[in-house]
Amino acid sequence: MGRPMTFDADVVVDQAVGIFWRQGFAATTPQNLVDELGIGKGSLYNTFKSKHHLFTLALRHYSQQRMTELAASLEGPGPLKPRLRDALATLAGVGEHQLGCLTVNAVAEVGMADESVAEIATELFQRMQEIFRSAISRGQKSGEIATSRTPTAAAGALMAAAIGTAVLAKAGTDPAQLGHILDTALDI
Repeated sequence: MGRPMTFDADVVVDQAVGIFWRQGFAATTPQNLVDELGIGKGSLYNTFKSKHHLFTLALRHYSQQRMTELAASLEGPGPLKPRLRDALATLAGVGEHQLGCLTVNAVAEVGMADESVAEIATELFQRMQEIFRSAISRGQKSGEIATSRTPTAAAGALMAAAIGTAVLAKAGTDPAQLGHILDTALDI
């Protein structure tokens, strides 16, 4: 009988998000994980099976957390456009960091060849578009957002702006320039 687990697996997954976000999947070694997470290599493999499995757990955790935050930021009373602008900036990391979006980074790194990553990314992008669509629909009903585009089309454009800006942020683009890109996306 093995020793009892002396760590919280959910906390480890949350911490792994930061490691994979900073380093990417390929550059993160099992030894990096052991060192930064403060768990033994045996615990890593006994609990999470593989680096890849931990990566997908971290990616799913990150994606769910981001979409929960996005939905919460766009619900409620008050002007929607400033909240949309803040949400786009947060999703891309503008002014906060130059890490981009973990999910976008994962897709860029491993492409759609990794079915687990592709599934998580597809779910995230669908959920993001639905959250934007719902907010835009509410904004159109209140008169704050023009009705020249359907909520679905406008949501797709905002999602593309968030993803593109996340890539630009990761590439080190000046935050002021990124802010102008987001402002333009909202104006359109």
